Amino acid sequence: MSLPKHLHLHVHPILIFVILLIFSTPASHSSAITNNSLTAYEVLEEYDLPIGLLPNGVLGYEVDSSTGEFSVYLNGTCTFSIDSYELKYSSTVTGVISTDELSSLSGIKVKVWFFWLSIVKVVRDGDELEFSVGIASADFPVSNFDECPTCGCGFDCDSVGKTRKFRVKKPSWASS
Repeated sequence: MSLPKHLHLHVHPILIFVILLIFSTPASHSSAITNNSLTAYEVLEEYDLPIGLLPNGVLGYEVDSSTGEFSVYLNGTCTFSIDSYELKYSSTVTGVISTDELSSLSGIKVKVWFFWLSIVKVVRDGDELEFSVGIASADFPVSNFDECPTCGCGFDCDSVGKTRKFRVKKPSWASS
């Protein structure tokens, strides 16, 4: 069966080439993303950061090894208190990881007085971690982050009358 002359399709060879190129190009460059053979906590350790920067229960993560950009996935929003600090993690935390540093963070907040402030950077300097909310920062011993807090209860989940003290070195947001 042949089409009437006015309905014949004239396909230009360049159009065919473009269509083939589009369908033959991979949708993403996943070779730069880790294969998740390590846990998110092990990745933190590879960058000389403590595991306790993330709460228990990370479902998965992605890290672009060429840029350091990462995403960490939790099972919903995670909140807990440690001493007088209240923390809130979004279901997805993103940023850039490099040795001794997490920067461009999104998805982690701390309640200071009555305000929720985004933690935008964490830097390790020896045995200290500096947490920055942009205009202010606070230093804590790295040893405070040797274990992971648990959503809902922090470090006091299975204790009756037992509380773990969170030591602060220098909270600049608390000074006037």
